[in-house]
Amino acid sequence: MDDPTLSNQRNQSVPSTPSLNVPTTMSDSSFHLENLPYRTMHINRMINSSYNRSPSRTIYSDRFIPSRSGSNFALFDISNSPTSTEGKEDGSGTYNSLLRAALFGPDTPDKKDSLDAPACRNIFRYKTETKRSLHSLSPFGLDDSVPGISHSPVKTPRKVPRSPYKVLDAPALQDDFYLNLVDWSSNNVLAVGLGNCVYLWNACCSKVTKLCDLGIDDSVCSVSWAQRGTHLAVGTSDGEVEIWDASRCQRVRTMEGHRLRVGALAWSSSLLSSGSRDKSILQRDIRAPDDFASKLSGHKSEVCGLKWSYDNRELASGGNDNKLFVWNQHSTQPVLKYCEHNAAVKAIAWSPHLHGLLASGGGTADRCIRFWNTTTNTHLSCMDTGSQVCNLVWSKNVNELVSTHGYSQNQIIVWRYPTMSKLATLTGHTYRVLYLAISPDGQTIVTGAGDETLRFWNVFPSPKSQNTDSEIGASSFGRTTIR
Repeated sequence: MDDPTLSNQRNQSVPSTPSLNVPTTMSDSSFHLENLPYRTMHINRMINSSYNRSPSRTIYSDRFIPSRSGSNFALFDISNSPTSTEGKEDGSGTYNSLLRAALFGPDTPDKKDSLDAPACRNIFRYKTETKRSLHSLSPFGLDDSVPGISHSPVKTPRKVPRSPYKVLDAPALQDDFYLNLVDWSSNNVLAVGLGNCVYLWNACCSKVTKLCDLGIDDSVCSVSWAQRGTHLAVGTSDGEVEIWDASRCQRVRTMEGHRLRVGALAWSSSLLSSGSRDKSILQRDIRAPDDFASKLSGHKSEVCGLKWSYDNRELASGGNDNKLFVWNQHSTQPVLKYCEHNAAVKAIAWSPHLHGLLASGGGTADRCIRFWNTTTNTHLSCMDTGSQVCNLVWSKNVNELVSTHGYSQNQIIVWRYPTMSKLATLTGHTYRVLYLAISPDGQTIVTGAGDETLRFWNVFPSPKSQNTDSEIGASSFGRTTIR
């Protein structure tokens, strides 16, 4: 006999009170929902909801469980399409081939038979990922063997010429790590200190001009162009700093203050900083009558590297005491001190792309290029180059930098930042590459060494195109002398 509870549920669309599933020997009237505790009521409702389900009702769920047996893969029409009588595959055949390869991988002889079998064999099955082409235009990233797919060419890495496009003889160019004898102006004029003289080489017309002669008892230790490119500062072995008007080849003034040679110079608008073997840095305002405005003390040995940041707010100095200091515009003591280098710090370069990013290089016992964030006062990374780091300069066109090296490889390296992967290694100098300057267009560098040569290299792309040759490099080639 049917359960009276089930009969009631079929006859009533909405029962007034829930019925209990009780044995036939027990009376339903003996149970009342209002007499049961709340927990028992809840459990019985859950039990009855599943037990009293009508078999004629369709139950819908929010979960999909795929069934292979119930799938009809023929609806997708993923089998190979026959070619037309003209021997050309129609549009639907190409699409089917692409879809087939995307789902099951490209056809190979050992897979041909298995792919002709029911397609469901490979569905929802883990397998190793097929090797895909990195430059495929297909959204599936198919192999090159898939028919009907065109590919864009792979972008080849930028090629840096391995040979200098011009070599200048530079007699009496000193082989001294602590000097800075080469600088390139914003007016495209190269200044070089040779012995006790300074020569100017115009990169536009290759004209050489003798700017000054300090006399037999003095010698040039550093040169640095003002930002406008009209005036040149010259540091001497007597501890003086001379300012020269390059257009008139006339000395404007001579400033004293140092007791020993001046091997490092750096401009910040009308402010000139000079570093000396006497361990001090002097700040000079060339508009003021005084020789210097302030004196910066901190280094325990010769100051051999000086660079102002691009916003002219911070001055970085490196010394033979293996220290790298950072000063602001008004400090007389360093605001940041970095002591991680194990040799003299001459190579210093500020990034033109990121505020506060500073690079520094150590000498023979260190051989490392280190990167610092002066905004957060953190050491970012370190790269062991294997050689004495003599100079660093950052490209203003791309996020790359170049370093020159001494013992023991005398090479020039172009780096991509921040990965510090090598784009090129340039060789040719037979002595330490002690001097480095970059052209105003940011494409060409000039390097100088104790082998008494200046070599010009096209290493960086132009701001507009990475393949455009420098106008300086394209206009001349060969070997000449700077004096």
